[in-house]
Amino acid sequence: MQTVLVTGGAGFIGSHTCVELLERGYDVVVVDNLCNSSEKSLARVQQITGKAVTFYQVDLLDKPALDEIFANHEIDAVIHFAGLKAVGESTQIPLTYYHNNLTGTLMLLESMAQASVFNLVFSSSATVYGDKNPIPYVEHFPLSSTSPYGRTKVMIEQFLQDAHAADNRWNVSLLRYFNPVGAHPSGLIGEDPNGIPNNLMPFITQVAVGKREQLSVFGGDYPTHDGTGVRDYIHVVDLAIGHIKALEKLAQQEQASIEAYNLGAGKGYSVLDVVKAFEHASGQTIAYTIAPRRAGDIAEFYADANKAKAELDWEVTLDLDAMCRDAWNWQSNNPEGYV
Repeated sequence: MQTVLVTGGAGFIGSHTCVELLERGYDVVVVDNLCNSSEKSLARVQQITGKAVTFYQVDLLDKPALDEIFANHEIDAVIHFAGLKAVGESTQIPLTYYHNNLTGTLMLLESMAQASVFNLVFSSSATVYGDKNPIPYVEHFPLSSTSPYGRTKVMIEQFLQDAHAADNRWNVSLLRYFNPVGAHPSGLIGEDPNGIPNNLMPFITQVAVGKREQLSVFGGDYPTHDGTGVRDYIHVVDLAIGHIKALEKLAQQEQASIEAYNLGAGKGYSVLDVVKAFEHASGQTIAYTIAPRRAGDIAEFYADANKAKAELDWEVTLDLDAMCRDAWNWQSNNPEGYV
């Protein structure tokens, strides 16, 4: 069976993808510097699956250590999650984001090429569509971004396009995520952000568990059905399975390619839709206040996910109720996260 190297595998999406890989018989090697994740997530992954993960606490900027990992394992493919990921923070420390995300990826690609590993699934983002494209977002739209974080995703996609054009052994899936939420149904792994959450669902769950006083809803005057921003939410387990489907396609195709795929539900929910669904799923009341809009936020966006359905045989199976139920199950059982 294939051995897959997962960078950032101890993080939210990475840990859920490790579960799906192990349950399908893949061998998993995780590289993570633990700057925004916990090694405990991998212990929980092993608890869920009954299977071992090989873990290296290594930074992608440490190329000799990366080279050694490739020398020690027969890696068949790489899933690349590792990277700094907070949009707001990226506007405050842009050079840190560029150095970490871009240089780290270049080091990884060099190590892969030296080891003749050319199958790669890259964790991209819907932020690559910027704020000028019409909705729903389709993969062929022009790319841009409104934040340094988003620009690192646009640039890495360009790195990979250029690498494939120069050397057609590079066989790449660019997975553009929309808004991953929820948790594994076991309640053993879930989203555990450092400090104040940047994303909606972990903020809601922390209000529900008494860790935060109330939710700030940024913008109540957007041209949407209730004035709050509309986003395409996707259950993290559905998202993890999307990576399996992408890996399978890379392994099966006779000719290497580079293709982008939207991983989203193809419809949007407003902030208040999510709050109401969470209240229904959890039985908790979520206090919230309407705050001014945040710079760079847009009224609504969601995916056109038809390409992933046609080419990867992938589509979402879990609805907003399941996302809220599983997120609450995780947070209520782990009020302090992995601590």
